Amino acid sequence: MIQTIDLTGRTHTTAELLAAVPRAAAAAAEASEAAARIIADVRAHGGEALREQAKRFDRVEGHELRVPQSHIDEAVAGLDPRVRAALEAVIVRVREASAAQVPPPAVTTFGPGARVIQRWQPVRRVGLYVPGGKAVYPSSVVMNVVPAQVAGVTSIALTSPPQANEGGRVHPTILAAAGLLGVTEVYALGGAGAIGALAYGVADIDLEPVDVVTGPGNNFVAAAKRLVSGVVGIDAEAGATEILVLADADADAQLIAADLISQAEHDEQAAAVLVTPSRALADRVIAALPGLAASTRHSARVIEALSGPQSAIVLVDDLAAGIAFSNAYAPEHLEIHTVDASAVAALTTSAGAIFVGAYSPVSLGDYLAGSNHVLPTGGQTRYGAGLGAHTFLRPQQLIEYDEVALRSVVDDIVSLAGAEALPAHGEAVQARFADLTTTTPEGS
Repeated sequence: MIQTIDLTGRTHTTAELLAAVPRAAAAAAEASEAAARIIADVRAHGGEALREQAKRFDRVEGHELRVPQSHIDEAVAGLDPRVRAALEAVIVRVREASAAQVPPPAVTTFGPGARVIQRWQPVRRVGLYVPGGKAVYPSSVVMNVVPAQVAGVTSIALTSPPQANEGGRVHPTILAAAGLLGVTEVYALGGAGAIGALAYGVADIDLEPVDVVTGPGNNFVAAAKRLVSGVVGIDAEAGATEILVLADADADAQLIAADLISQAEHDEQAAAVLVTPSRALADRVIAALPGLAASTRHSARVIEALSGPQSAIVLVDDLAAGIAFSNAYAPEHLEIHTVDASAVAALTTSAGAIFVGAYSPVSLGDYLAGSNHVLPTGGQTRYGAGLGAHTFLRPQQLIEYDEVALRSVVDDIVSLAGAEALPAHGEAVQARFADLTTTTPEGS
């Protein structure tokens, strides 16, 4: 069901570690080509293209692209009280954790009348994508919306695919989550077309372009976000999900198998990886997987994901080698099942979210941990971060110097301007002081 890759016996380069468990590069390339065509179609034909895409990909036609407020109100009214209570608990926890991500303003003073103020300014408008294919993700509504609200964003547009079994409406649980958060601008748009619509706007449905696009999705959504990056900001290319479990001989094989399956049920392209120096543990996990996979609701999807080249049990010489592999692979989710999990966590450098110990499963982070579950995939955690309030904030510098403070640095500015062959820079400063000449240093 799942392959075993033996990396024991020698030291490996980072490139070799990355090649050991390949990601689906071919699928990503195909997704990029398709996403480019879809986005171009949306830019050229607006709502007409979006309706055609909904018919082709979602098997929906004749639906309202802009969700009426009545649909949102109906969804809130019809929400299961238990689900509502759970969502409200998630909202409270994510709001509190997101608030900790907003840096306070900082002032650096260089002397009397000379200061630089660092402030964090929210973007004006954001577009938030919530998947709606193989599963329903009201939790992703919370994970997208709450950090934006905490950051101070004043204009929020949310998109999610129309559902054929809901008469072309966005799934009511997603609409209800949006309603609980006060989001009123919702569109029944899915896939790469939704990302293009958010980035470029669609005049005939009154969808104004946004400044930042965030949210998880499949490889087509991730490819679309890559293509519009630069036109708008993006959080990350959150494609098919990944879990890497780093475990030693004392770990519980049943728990590890259950956690691998929990992520494999998302998508056939999901990556489930166990890294361990213990062959005995590996054997126990291999023995546990078939029964657990066969008994879960989405067993066919799970089995395909576990059988794919992106999933594996990786044998290493020791925990140090396991940590090196994890840091090179840079997983979306990293679970640590070792005797001293906190010490191992301290040595990890690249992971979207790190789940420390047997009682901190990824499922906790997906819902009630308070952390955000929108995380980079495909190795992007080497340089990128998960979604948070910081995603919607821009650092800005305010420079405030008075006359005395500026006069104190005139000579240095003129010298540097001359050295860079930009004498007008120095002259612009000297112009503020009648007693100063406008000559630059010799040789400039």
